[in-house]
Amino acid sequence: MKKNIKTFGSLLLVATLFLTIAGCSKFLDRQPLTATLNDLNQGALESQSLGLYNTLRWAGFSTLPWIDFNSIRDDDAQKGSSTTDGAEINTEFETFQYTKDDWATDTYWNDHYTMINLCNKELYWADSLKVSDPASIRNIGEAHFFRAYSFFELVKAYGQVPLINFYYTNAAAGIKPKATIADLYAQIDADLTAASTMLPLNWQVAGTNRYPGRLTSGAANTLWAQTYLFRQQWAKVVSLCNTVIGSGQYALASSFTDIWKDGLNGAGKNGVESIFEMQCNIGANGTNNNSTQWATSQNVRQGGASVAWNLGWGWNVPTKVLQNAWDSTDPRKSMTILYSGQSDGGPAQGGYGATLPAYAPGVSLDQPYWNKKVYSDPAMRQYTGQINSSGGADWINHRILRYADVLLMLAEASNELGDGTTAAANLEKVRARARNGNATVLPVIKFVSLAQMRTAIKNERRWEFAMEGYRFYDLVRWTPATDGIDAPNALGGLGYTSKNALYPIPQPAINLSGGVLVQNPNY
Repeated sequence: MKKNIKTFGSLLLVATLFLTIAGCSKFLDRQPLTATLNDLNQGALESQSLGLYNTLRWAGFSTLPWIDFNSIRDDDAQKGSSTTDGAEINTEFETFQYTKDDWATDTYWNDHYTMINLCNKELYWADSLKVSDPASIRNIGEAHFFRAYSFFELVKAYGQVPLINFYYTNAAAGIKPKATIADLYAQIDADLTAASTMLPLNWQVAGTNRYPGRLTSGAANTLWAQTYLFRQQWAKVVSLCNTVIGSGQYALASSFTDIWKDGLNGAGKNGVESIFEMQCNIGANGTNNNSTQWATSQNVRQGGASVAWNLGWGWNVPTKVLQNAWDSTDPRKSMTILYSGQSDGGPAQGGYGATLPAYAPGVSLDQPYWNKKVYSDPAMRQYTGQINSSGGADWINHRILRYADVLLMLAEASNELGDGTTAAANLEKVRARARNGNATVLPVIKFVSLAQMRTAIKNERRWEFAMEGYRFYDLVRWTPATDGIDAPNALGGLGYTSKNALYPIPQPAINLSGGVLVQNPNY
C-alpha cells in the first residue's frame, strides 16, 4: 500500500506542470472551428468544470495527505495502521516535528496549486470565449468556488502563500513571493462573491436532481462563512449562515447515522444535510468505477484477524483521549467510534450487526478503535466486489460541507456578538438531533454567559465533527482561550508549540522558485 501511495509524492511541482500546459496552450486556447455554443447544449466550459471535480479526488484533497493535515494533528485522531507504514507521519503530524520535504506534505501543496491552476485556466478561457449563457456562468462559478476552497486550505495550513490568480504560459511568470494574508482573503472573498451569485440554488429539474453533489450557492455561502469564522468576523458569519438556512434547501438528517450511510442504490449519499460532498461510485462487480480511497484509507485493518476484516488501510483512528473524554451517554459516541472485540451496534448505531475481532495488542495493524463514519456496508462490499484493503470502501463519499456546521457556526458567531438566545437555540438543534428523542441524555444547555456558551459550543463541535477533520484548525483558531480549549492546552503534551500552527513551505517549492518564495518563520 505504501508503495502505491508514494507515487502521489512524485507528482511534478506546480511550476513544472505550468511548463507542460504552456506547450499546448496555442492549440487549446482556440475556440471550436465548426461547433457553436448552441450545438454543445451545455456550458462551453463543462468539460473543464467536470475536471475540477475529478481533481478533488486527488490525494491532497481526499486521502492520506489531507487526513494528515486536517485530522491526525488533533488530539482525537492518530495515524493508526502499523508503526512502519508511513512511519514518518507519526513524527511529522503526531509529535509536531514537521518536515520541509516529504511525499505527503509536497503532495498537499502541489495538488492544491494544481487545482488553482486549472481554475485559472478555466476562467481565462471564459474570458477569451466571452461566454454569457446560463450554463457557462454556472461553470465559471464552479471555478471560482474551487479556487477559493484551495486557497483557504493553503492559508489554514501554511499562512502566507503565493497568490497565483491568473493563467500564464511563461513559467517565470508563476514564480511569486508570498502574498499577505489580507490579499489572500481578499481573493477568497472575491471568488466566493462570484460563486455565490453564479452557482444555482439547486440542480433540480422537474423535481429530479440532475447532478447530485454538484456545487450550489449554498456550498459557496457555507465555505464563505467558514472563512469569516477563521477571521472572527462574526456579523458576516451570521449573515451568511442565515442565508443558507433561509434558502430552505437543507435540514439536519433525522438521525446522526443517516449522514454516514453509503448503501446500495446510493442510500445515504447527498442527503438533506449534505451541502457538498465528493462523489464516489462503484457499480456491480467493480464496473463504472468512479471512486477514491478516501474511506478505504481509513477503514478497519486488523492484522491478527481474517482477511474479512482487512477492509482498508487502517489510518485515521480515534485516540484513547477521545474515548475517555467523550461522555458515553452521548449517542454520537457509539456512532463515531467502532470498537474492536465488540458489536458494531447494528443499524440503530450505524452498524450492520457484525462483531469485530478482538484487539490484539502487539499485532502490528490492530487498533482498539476505528473511525465508524467510514465503516463500509457488507452488502456494498459484495455488490462491488471490493471486499478487502485494496478497495473495501472506495464508493463512500467524503462529506465536505454539511448543515450541522452552519448551525454551529451561527451559534458561535451569535454568541460572540452577545446574542445568547440565538446561540442557545442553534446549539440545541444539533443536540436535539443527537439526542434522538431520548430525554435522559444531552440536556438542554441554556445561555448563562458568553463564556459558558462559548465553551459549550466548542465541546459540541468536538462531538459532532469527531474524526471529520475540523478539530485541529478549531483549536488553532481558538488560541489563546481562557477556558483552556485551544491548541497549546490540547496538543502541548504531544509536542505542539505556537510555531506549529503553520506548516513549513515545502522545500522543493522554495528551491524551484530560486529563493523568491521564503520559508515560514521558525523553520
